[in-house]
Formats: sequence, C-alpha cells, structure tokens
Amino acid sequence: MKKLGWMLACVLALSAGGLRLTWAQTVPKPQLVILDTDIGDDIDDAFALALLLKSPDVKLLGITTEYGDTELRARLVDRYLKAAGRTDIPVAVGMASKASNVFTQRAYAEREPDRAHPDAVRFLLSEARKYPGQVTLIAIGPLGNVGAAIGRDPASFRKLKRVVMMGGSVYRGYGKPGTPPQVEWNAGRDPAGLKALLASGVPIFMLPLDSTQISLPEADQDRIFSYGSPVTDQVTLLYHQWKVLNDWHGVNPTLYDPVAASYAIRPELCPMRALRLEVDGKGMTMPVAGVPNANVCLKSDEAGFLEFLLGRIAPDSPQKTR
Repeated sequence: MKKLGWMLACVLALSAGGLRLTWAQTVPKPQLVILDTDIGDDIDDAFALALLLKSPDVKLLGITTEYGDTELRARLVDRYLKAAGRTDIPVAVGMASKASNVFTQRAYAEREPDRAHPDAVRFLLSEARKYPGQVTLIAIGPLGNVGAAIGRDPASFRKLKRVVMMGGSVYRGYGKPGTPPQVEWNAGRDPAGLKALLASGVPIFMLPLDSTQISLPEADQDRIFSYGSPVTDQVTLLYHQWKVLNDWHGVNPTLYDPVAASYAIRPELCPMRALRLEVDGKGMTMPVAGVPNANVCLKSDEAGFLEFLLGRIAPDSPQKTR
C-alpha cells in the first residue's frame, strides 16, 4: 500500500511538472514595441507611456521623440523613466521642427539634465533590421520620424511588423459624434509623412478622431492621481502643468493616444475596418474607393478601454463613489 502511494505521488508530481511546462510554453512573449511620441504638449502621451510601462505583455525597445523641440521632449522622457525605475529603455531624439503650440510640460522637462541621445530615425531602422517582422511601432505624434525613416531606408522600414497610429479624421472631427471630419492635429503637422506611411507597404492600424475621443472622468482621474506609484506620480505632475498651461483651458484629459496604445495590446477594444485613404496637402484623411491601404477603427469600446487603462496603471486602488 505504501509503495502504491509512493508511485501515485510520483505520477502526480510528474503530471504537475508537465502541466507547468505546458503552461510556460504557451505564455506568449512580450511584443516588441517602439513608441514615437510628441509628449509634452497635450497630456494624453503621458497616459499612453504609463500604460505601456505597466503592461508586462509589452517590451519597450525604445522611445523616440517627435515634433518641435525634440531634445527637450527627450529630457522629459528621461526624467519620467528615471522616476519610474526604467532607465534601461533607450530614448532617441527625432527631427526637430517649428512648432507654434504650447509645450505645457516644459518646466518638468527642463529640470532634467541634458545628455546625448541617439538619432531617432537611425534607431528605428536599426531595431527594425535587428528584429525583422517583430516590431510594432506605436506612433502617437506627427509623422516626421516615420517619413524620414521611409525616405532614408524604405526596405528596412518594411521590416516592421506593423504601425499602430493615432491620427486622422475619417467620418468625425473634433467634438461630438456627427461633427464633420476635419484636419486632425498629427496628420495636419506632417501630411507628407502620413502619405509616405500609407504607401510604405507596412500594415497600418489607424485610430482616428472617430474612435479616440474618450474623456477621462473626474472619478477616474482621482483614482490615478491618488494612487501614489512612481508612474502615476509622473502623470500627476505632468497633468497639473498641462491643466494650468494648455491654451484651450482643458481640465479633463481626452485620451486619444492611450486608445492607440491599448489597441496594440487589446485589439478587441477597437475593431478595425479595411479602408483606402487619401491625404491632401493639409492633412485631411479621406476614404476613397480602391484597394485598402489601412485598417481603421471607427468606434471603440469606451467602457472597456477605461477599465483596461485603470486596471493597468492604478490596479486595486480605492474607487471614489460616483
């Protein structure tokens, strides 16, 4: 009887070991991601970066800065990553350009010492060659770096797995549903970059104004700002600078960019439709007949998105009674 019990224990142990091995073999590896961002003007980039940093199913290969004073934006990211304990993530500086809008989070960035950063376009192309067919580029700013990378080495750019981008206005402009389409900010700053991307041959997943105008409710803001983690503390600091200095007097963040970051992880939150888009010289993104050149999300699961965002960056925090 004792011998039988010992044999049964061995079988169970081996079976359990086998189950653990099988489970380990089926756990997907984190997807490789590069974030291209114009962080520092609006606040939604800061939320998007927080989401990616708190997502174990993502490995951030690097962050590239985009539009305007890209060196100062890189210093902002340096400070953010240092506070979050993620100085292992490279930060690369993109192409500088003229900018007429307000860099609302300048004070946060200027308190970080300047240092040398690699070139964003070179970094992007190098990572695409290093991991062919594996890298997702999440582009949440104007597409200056993207256009330059395509122009410099289109073959290497095509080694990207896909581009997930926030930009465009297909059937809805800024404001309530039913607002006619208009030039979206990112597309309007660099129409040539968007045209080049649509013709690049890389799979494109676009999240335009139609699906990204999700406001962060006050109760959810309180949940994030009171959470007290190194990441949410940075978002809180940046939010308050944005709240005081943005020139449209916004107080409730519209989470355009985190919707794009969420799609890269949870695609079911924003179903895609294949469309062919044309871009005019001002950045209007117009659906036309023909072979599709982009996958476009026209409506997102807003409640599901907010639940996902809060669950990642402020899990298990006390929820304010609404």
